[in-house]
Order: sequence, then structure tokens, then C-alpha cells
Amino acid sequence: MSQASQLPQDQRQRCEVWTRVMGYHRPVAAFNPGKQSEHRERLHFTEAAAR
Repeated sequence: MSQASQLPQDQRQRCEVWTRVMGYHRPVAAFNPGKQSEHRERLHFTEAAAR
């Protein structure tokens, strides 16, 4: 990203990440520490790359 397209630090905000767990969506921030650690270790892929 070029410097011209970045927001100043005072305008930035945290991005809330949600994931599907046991059939429903939850924010990762609401997970217990063990589940958050497990989420960080997950390997993400795209369907096209998996074919």
C-alpha cells in the first residue's frame, strides 16, 4: 500500500474478525484464550487453490 492511501493512525480502528464455529458465527475476540490460539494456527485456503 502506498503512503498516500493509508489512513492516519488517529482515524484507524480495530477490525473485528468473525469465524464460523460449531455451525454459527462468533467474533474471535469472544473466544477463550485456548480457542483464540487454535484460530491463529488454522491454515486458510481459497477454493480455487484447493482444486
